[in-house]
Amino acid sequence: MPTRIILPKSEKPEKKRTAAYCRVSSSSEEQLRSYAAQVKFYTEMLSADKSCEFVDVYADEGITGTSAKKRPQFMAMIEDCHAGKIDAIITKSVSRFGRNTVDTLSYTRELKALGIDVYFEKENLHSISPDGELLLTLMAAFAESESVSMSENISWGFRKRYVPAFYGKRTSRGN
Repeated sequence: MPTRIILPKSEKPEKKRTAAYCRVSSSSEEQLRSYAAQVKFYTEMLSADKSCEFVDVYADEGITGTSAKKRPQFMAMIEDCHAGKIDAIITKSVSRFGRNTVDTLSYTRELKALGIDVYFEKENLHSISPDGELLLTLMAAFAESESVSMSENISWGFRKRYVPAFYGKRTSRGN
């Protein structure tokens, strides 16, 4: 009969190296206040949390979430994940992580393959949970749709502001 080897339990559980990701899409005063508040909040929260090891807050300011490649801090965070520096990521919401469904799903899958969980606070969603991908797909699609709608509304507003002054007025020919 083979001898059973019992390994000793670890005295202290390993702390997850945790990072946060923040993003605001414009440089408006309100958005910059939100940006500063997010960075401060996550820095203080993760620094004080004894159950994790705070890595950093990666934050993109005034950058759209529709393309991950255009977000230097996001890409730096992904590189650090591949370098083994991060075990978990926390972010405010799916729409802060990305507003492109394909990017959001691709990166969360890539991170999941590395054993890295992304926690979306607003949605209370862990990317590595059993139903995580389904819910994330729905939320990411909604975030992308919302971004497209906002963009269309802004474009419409610009078009309406630049209507020539004579548009809609009668001319002297009686039109």
